[in-house]
Amino acid sequence: MRYAYNTNGLTSHRLSDALPLLADTGYAGVALTLDVVHLDPFAPDAFAQAEKTRARCDELGLGVVVETGARYLLDPRVKHEPTLVTPDAEGRARRLAYLRLACDLAEVLGAEAVSFWAGVPRPGVDREEAWGWVVDGVRALVDSHGGRSCALAVEPEPGMLVEDCDGWARLAADVPGTTLALDTGHCVVAGAYEPEEAVRAFAPHLGTVAVEGMRRGVHDHLPLDEGDVDLPAVLRALRDVGYDRLVTLELSRDGHRAHEMVPRAMATLREAEDS
Repeated sequence: MRYAYNTNGLTSHRLSDALPLLADTGYAGVALTLDVVHLDPFAPDAFAQAEKTRARCDELGLGVVVETGARYLLDPRVKHEPTLVTPDAEGRARRLAYLRLACDLAEVLGAEAVSFWAGVPRPGVDREEAWGWVVDGVRALVDSHGGRSCALAVEPEPGMLVEDCDGWARLAADVPGTTLALDTGHCVVAGAYEPEEAVRAFAPHLGTVAVEGMRRGVHDHLPLDEGDVDLPAVLRALRDVGYDRLVTLELSRDGHRAHEMVPRAMATLREAEDS
């Protein structure tokens, strides 16, 4: 398996230090969360930074997945806002413009996928109306950036309008041209599938896959050796279906101890492969 570590769990490290740390620890890639800390997409030199980052990743033998879930990138006062389900049309347009920018940067980075989510509907928002907003936004992104070198991967997130694999399937039926960004930990929080079942059921549609520990019913990213996810079963399912893209690990609350978590996670992954 080819493993990548998400930079949202490396926020105390410079990107120039994080990349060799991952390569030296045995990772085959990096899940790069565009953020104020690492490759700010709104910086004047963002594309130059992307070119430099791609060159360094090439030197280190690291593949790339681009992640777009930074907490305060678009609004410094409201987490994750605006989204594709924000009632304000201007806000939805800002999110779409950002996703298009992320896709342009992903091309420079040589990324295999861009992962993005729908957003959480605000109280009082009609869910069917919000569904129409998501469909319109994703369709616009597919129209402008579909069919390129990197997959457009929609990630179901617990509590969001698209919160599980069946929600993704509904969206994919309405808007062909996306793939599934399957966070296997999310399956024990929301949806009808165990993580390994989701891998097998949606194997032809997987654009990127994430693993981490997670407790049943609690959306809290944990180290791989904690929680209720059967990691050996997930990795076995990925092997069985012939998945050959990066498998990413997201420990966004553990940046302060990344020097411990990066090698610990790799050791856990290798042990799980042998189980």
